[in-house]
Amino acid sequence: MKKFSIIIAAMMAAVTMSAQTPDTVTVIETPHQVIITETTTGTRVKVVGQKDNEDFSYTYTVQHASNDTVHTTSDWELNFPFKKSSNKEYHWSIVASGLYFGLGLGTSYDLVNNSFNWGILNFASLNYNTLHGQQFSIGVGYDNKRFSLKRPNCFVMDEATNIVGIESYPEGTVDRSSIISVNAIQFPLQFQQFIGKNFHFTLGGTMNWNFYAKCNTHYKVNKTHHDVSYRGIKQNKLTFDVYGALSYNRIGIYCRYSPCNVFKKGFGPEIKNTWTLGVAIAL
Repeated sequence: MKKFSIIIAAMMAAVTMSAQTPDTVTVIETPHQVIITETTTGTRVKVVGQKDNEDFSYTYTVQHASNDTVHTTSDWELNFPFKKSSNKEYHWSIVASGLYFGLGLGTSYDLVNNSFNWGILNFASLNYNTLHGQQFSIGVGYDNKRFSLKRPNCFVMDEATNIVGIESYPEGTVDRSSIISVNAIQFPLQFQQFIGKNFHFTLGGTMNWNFYAKCNTHYKVNKTHHDVSYRGIKQNKLTFDVYGALSYNRIGIYCRYSPCNVFKKGFGPEIKNTWTLGVAIAL
């Protein structure tokens, strides 16, 4: 009886192993077209055309078992910054992306000591993926540009006319800084080309609505701190930038060019043609 039980167990193990080994249904060399259709009841594979036989046709259908669960997905995906990309590919997606920090490489105004730029390229963007390595998107984000003057120069504003000019600090001042800050809602339009699995480059442009700007001048005289802020600056409300970036996975470097003047004509020095180089995350 014991020997009989061992034989039965061995036969059952052999049957189980046989059931787990996949069988080759057919081999079709150099098909012209393969169409795979997924439904709630099963999967169908259809082969149309073959080498030296354009009329060749083959169909293979696999029915789902009654206890199978079939998951279907739409052509949309929602992504957030720093989220690892899924393996699935979608034509359309809504994405939040593009945290960036950059330092100025130069500007048209000689008295500008340095500039700083940071922002979020897309609070949200509508993306179209070709599924062949290209992606187009349009979105809305936030941008901040800051410009500081070389010492001993500082920004001053005539509050009667709102004209911003350049003057020297008072005598005996230390710890000096004078900065103009421009805040904008930006609307980026961009193109991405993926190179292999991990690299991609980005080209794009933004329309910027500069909704708020101010000047801050700070200095110290005889151990007394002075902070002067000017609001009501006549900045250009609408400006345009162009940029490019090269990324590896979720981190990259970018370069941004701002050709437009910060101030409206006649309301401040011409600060334009600004170049910025920096680091972008999840661009």
